[in-house]
Amino acid sequence: MIMYDILLFDLDGTLTDPAEGITNSVMHALGKWGIEVSDRRQLYSFIGPPLVDSFMKYYGFSLEDAERSVEYYREYFRDRGLFENTVYPDTVETLDALKKMGKKLIVATSKPEVFAKRILEHFQLDGFFDLIVGATMDSSRVKKGDVIAYALEAFGVSDRSRCLMIGDREHDILGAKENRIASVGVLCGYGDRAELSAAGADYIVSNLGDILALGI
Repeated sequence: MIMYDILLFDLDGTLTDPAEGITNSVMHALGKWGIEVSDRRQLYSFIGPPLVDSFMKYYGFSLEDAERSVEYYREYFRDRGLFENTVYPDTVETLDALKKMGKKLIVATSKPEVFAKRILEHFQLDGFFDLIVGATMDSSRVKKGDVIAYALEAFGVSDRSRCLMIGDREHDILGAKENRIASVGVLCGYGDRAELSAAGADYIVSNLGDILALGI
């Protein structure tokens, strides 16, 4: 087992469960187009991937309409939705253990960085991280591969063999591969084993705390 010194974490579906806030925000945006959703579980697919891509993929919006939908989404999310969120039971314990092991911890999320920082501060998780990186509000950096690349550059990483990306969706795994770093898929979030395995995760664990048993 390789010893990894730098651990990158996805946020949504990995450290916290954001389902309520994200689905409420998506429903707010869809409501602007006269679209009603009776079962919020239909919107769980929005958790993780870039929002523009999801509005285009699941509702057939043009790029222009998808970008406008993201603006509508943020009307609700920026003040309410981002706090309609819960920290997974083993998150604090796991992060604390990793810090005590001397690991460097980074958040690399497709959520806008300004929102990610507010969420982490609100739930008092920000102190565990050496760097918090997210997407830009203008979408110039939104794909997970681009976020990971920026995080590695900003942190001055020279040896990528010592880095590990941890996330719950295929985008986390594919973004890690794009940047030539190893990855762990966690099943506590919104991707299943088939999705993570097909994406090529190096390891798959049931919960965040299980990464401690990997001997990393």
